[in-house]
Amino acid sequence: MYQVDLNSDIGESFGNYKLGLDEEVIKHISSANIACGWHAGDPVVMEKIVEIVVKKGVAVGAHPGFLDLMGFGRREMTITGEEAKAYMKYQIGALWAFAKSNGVKIQHVKPHGALYNMAAKNEVLAKAIAEAIYEVDADMILVGLANSELTKAGLIKGLKVANEVFADRAYNPDGTLVSRKVEGAVIHDSDKAIARVIRMVKEGKVEAINGEDIAIKADTICVHGDNPSAVAFVDAIRRTLERENVQVVSMAKLLNRSERMR
Repeated sequence: MYQVDLNSDIGESFGNYKLGLDEEVIKHISSANIACGWHAGDPVVMEKIVEIVVKKGVAVGAHPGFLDLMGFGRREMTITGEEAKAYMKYQIGALWAFAKSNGVKIQHVKPHGALYNMAAKNEVLAKAIAEAIYEVDADMILVGLANSELTKAGLIKGLKVANEVFADRAYNPDGTLVSRKVEGAVIHDSDKAIARVIRMVKEGKVEAINGEDIAIKADTICVHGDNPSAVAFVDAIRRTLERENVQVVSMAKLLNRSERMR
């Protein structure tokens, strides 16, 4: 049987501002990437979201980003590897307190936004992020763009790595995501997006924006729940996966199974 994880970025509300339909999307996912207070989220939101996630049996993950609330962590910053490492540890530590007090461990770490995209191509940043995770807790899983510098760095460091794919994003021939500034970067046809997901999971292939088939490893699928149609899309993805005999499990269970099968 095929298996895959469904993850979503949640806990992005802060203060008086509500972002996303967290409680709705949590019903459909197996792993949650919880904002750690820098690009989004705040301590009260983190506490509440961890409680909800744990009650629903969804795995807890840290989602650290740049200290850029106004830019939602999507603006690139020039930082050293040493700075990146400290930023990661600081934010993982913040979420660790809430996970600990709710009786669970952090399953995975997935960098957010610009930090994620930069580390996918920048070997120095990728190495720093992998080292930070390893030094905090070597059992945590590093989530990164499939076939990226980030996932390579994680494997070199000895971490468990989850290769992430995106249901509604177009890919370049080199396996990177097409910039949102380019027409066609976001796939709005839900049927087409779901068909791509099934193919990535079952065949390990995806059609790039130029029409070329490229190899891709899909351990975890990123889905969004920032509006009612997005939540309906997540629900449709999960139901289709199950019809196609693809079991939705947490990335920890998926990777442990893969290790046993070696």
